[in-house]
This record gives sequence, structure tokens and C-alpha cells, in this order.
Amino acid sequence: MKKRLISSYDEINDIFVGKIDGESGFCRDFGISDGVFIGINKNNFPNSVYICDASRVLNVSKQTLENSNVKINIKCNSICLYFTMFIENLRICSLKCKNIFDIPIVDFKMDSNF
Repeated sequence: MKKRLISSYDEINDIFVGKIDGESGFCRDFGISDGVFIGINKNNFPNSVYICDASRVLNVSKQTLENSNVKINIKCNSICLYFTMFIENLRICSLKCKNIFDIPIVDFKMDSNF
């Protein structure tokens, strides 16, 4: 599944936010790693990403985070959730955690250039 990603970066507060275009709100959010949170809609599908202290968490410059060419992949099976984030086609983050969030089996892509 592929959806259009709307992303923004607040340099002063060092916060990255990405959400699926056309979706509003979320039912729950979960911390999947230090400073990385995903929002889940009523059907338990990811619909947003929030990263606080983003330049430190992602180990990239604030200028890199200001780039609008962002892609986020979220893949889940019954055991694990895999989160990968790309800026300008450069992988800047790759995380794996247990899927304790009731997210169904999915291979989900959010792309700012969709």
C-alpha cells in the first residue's frame, strides 16, 4: 500500500512530523524507539509519525531534516514492526521492534513524491 506523505520539520523545537495526506486524527500513538512515535488510525493502520529531538535521534543535521523528499516504510508481521525512513533516497533510520500494537500484516509506504 502506498500513500502520499505530508511532512514538516520544526527546526527550533527539533521535531519531525509526517502524516498521510487526507487523514485526520489518530486513535492511539506508540513509541517504537527513543523519540520515535507512530500514530494508528481506528483500523490499526499507521497514519502518522512524530520524532522529537529528531536531529539527535536520527543522527542527521537539521538542514537534512528540512528536505521535503521523505519516504517512510512501515512493514509489520505478527511478530515485528520494521520502520525505515529515507530523505533524498538516503536511508537515515532503520528500526525494528515487537509488534505489540495490533497492527495487521502490512507493507506500508508513505512517500512525499507520490
